[in-house]
Amino acid sequence: MKILIATGIYPPDVGGPAEYAKRLKDEFVGLGHNVAVVSYSGLEKRLPFGLRHLVYFFRVFFQSFGSELFVTLDTFSVALPAVIASVILRKKNIIRVSGDFLWESYVERTGEMIPLRTFYSERRELNFKEKIIFRMMKFALSRASLLAFNSEWQKGILVPAYNLDSSKVRTVLNFFGDSLPASEPLGKNFIWATRPIKLKNGKMLRAAFAKARASDPSLLLDERVTSHEELYRRLASCYAVILPSLSEVSPNFIIDAIRFGKPFIMTRESGLVDILGGVGLLVDPLDESDITEKILMLADSSCYTKQKKLVEAFNFRHSWRGIANEFLELVNRS
Repeated sequence: MKILIATGIYPPDVGGPAEYAKRLKDEFVGLGHNVAVVSYSGLEKRLPFGLRHLVYFFRVFFQSFGSELFVTLDTFSVALPAVIASVILRKKNIIRVSGDFLWESYVERTGEMIPLRTFYSERRELNFKEKIIFRMMKFALSRASLLAFNSEWQKGILVPAYNLDSSKVRTVLNFFGDSLPASEPLGKNFIWATRPIKLKNGKMLRAAFAKARASDPSLLLDERVTSHEELYRRLASCYAVILPSLSEVSPNFIIDAIRFGKPFIMTRESGLVDILGGVGLLVDPLDESDITEKILMLADSSCYTKQKKLVEAFNFRHSWRGIANEFLELVNRS
């Protein structure tokens, strides 16, 4: 079968979506399929809203002849052009639903610190651009052949918000890999490595960490943003990781920390809570004192030892080959 993967970024671009696209392509090829990848070019990344979607549509359209399946790894930037092309060509299209561009745009514009669940349950006043984004996302999601959410949590939020057909909705979990070699930490360094955007809750984390350091001066917050390879080296030798974002659908950062056997603090507003709720420490992202308290808990040696044992005992695995097969099974069942 010939498969077209539509993605915003692809190596040498860095980031979780780029790695996901590359791994999925490699597995599809390994299973004997012919795969084409269409990602945003340098030109499209520089074009304004709307025009870049149009240019991308023509690239997808002309590169998709002969394809039997579109796998779209985005809900906005590439989803609308890819869905329109698949509808015109009468091809099946699976959209992987991971992040949420509308919510992210709203938080970035307004500065309102609102979790994903609350954003959709208590509707906010959107500006003109955000209303367009909402309509474009709803069109793409409703016209796709199938939707593959990577958590039941996000599915429960977006299906009613966009009035989606539940018969077309499935869940395909993220990659959970084998354990990786790690070393003992030299100090109490917590890693927080994220994009510098408001929904990552950096202002509150820094304030909470400063209060924790007042009680334990040995604490250190490492918030450098580095390459994926360098991040892995840092994770291998860190004390713990922390991610108190307003919401996180299925953060690879936490999954990678577990692979290195590192204890973690994570927002309770996450699609990973059902899987990892008993493994790490969860925080209310809107409660600074809760974040401070959990930092100090993990700084305590007895609590740290307990949490480390829980992380090391976590043995759930979900391979890239398994993910590729799940996508193909979705098509076969539809």
